[in-house]
Amino acid sequence: MNELSRRHFLRILAASLGSLGGLYLTGCLNQDKLLSRSLSADKIPSTTLLTDPTSTIMSPTETDQLPSTPEDTPAPSPTMAYPDLTVARNGDPEVMVRKAVKALGGMKRFVKSGDEVIVKPNICVGYHSYEYAATTNPWVVAAVVKLALEAGAKRVRVLDFPFGGLAEQAYVVSGIQAEVEKAGGKMVVMNNLKYIDTAIPQGQDLKSCKIYDDVLKTDVLINVPIAKHHGLARLTLAMKNMMGVILERRMMHANLGQRLADLNSRVRSSLVIVDAVRMLMDHGPSGGNLSDVKKADTIIASPDIVAADSYAATLFGLQPDDLAYIKKGAKMGLGVKNLDQLMIEEINLG
Repeated sequence: MNELSRRHFLRILAASLGSLGGLYLTGCLNQDKLLSRSLSADKIPSTTLLTDPTSTIMSPTETDQLPSTPEDTPAPSPTMAYPDLTVARNGDPEVMVRKAVKALGGMKRFVKSGDEVIVKPNICVGYHSYEYAATTNPWVVAAVVKLALEAGAKRVRVLDFPFGGLAEQAYVVSGIQAEVEKAGGKMVVMNNLKYIDTAIPQGQDLKSCKIYDDVLKTDVLINVPIAKHHGLARLTLAMKNMMGVILERRMMHANLGQRLADLNSRVRSSLVIVDAVRMLMDHGPSGGNLSDVKKADTIIASPDIVAADSYAATLFGLQPDDLAYIKKGAKMGLGVKNLDQLMIEEINLG
């Protein structure tokens, strides 16, 4: 064999041995990965790993599909499946709020460290205390403030534009100001100079209106209505509660259902918590007769405003389609009104 042939033979031999070594090393590494994954499988929810819910061992195919992760980088946590809506009953108002929000994944799902948060309750009038169910329960509002601050909110402001009486009076008489300040939040009297002309791109009928600027700019808007009767809309719930962030409310009464849906397409609630601790069953929205009040001890929570209102409607013996703004909101894609399509978690504390 001449020198050229010898060199060619040696190159082929070296390449062959290298390929065999690579295959050997790859096989070892794959075995190590499989072993590592199988040892850590108990840290991953079985619903993420198993096709057979009765099994406790991953199939080889599913194991191969798990992403490999460098040792110095923590593996991403699996996607959690939260309920679409939670309902807490028969407990202290703050406890019910905490349980309902926890079941949704906790307030940190909605409020990040350093966020500016606005809480929008219904503080309808300045001449009835919370017992008359015209205003949101003070302890429900305070619980929301506490949860937002515990989640890391930079500041939590609470505001509304009362239907009757001055804001300063309504904040005090409702009992909301005292509880919010104890909780570490700040009550804000809405300044007429802060309402700005705002386009509503998705609006079908309402194309623009004057909306409170701080509400538009906040990182998180938490909508906390009381569930109550309303002479025109039938019920005041979360979508109707957003009328309190606009300046000119009379023009909403023409084609109210569609215009409420239009408004909510522009002012999006990050989280809805419906106060049904005490419900005003008749003579709303201002009430004034304790015989119209029903003590229901219920809290509804959802990031879906249409779903929250749909469930709340059933507490009055109504269906979602009985309320025009729910129908219009669902049609516009603001949420789901068919309760059968929702994952609902109910929590009974009694």
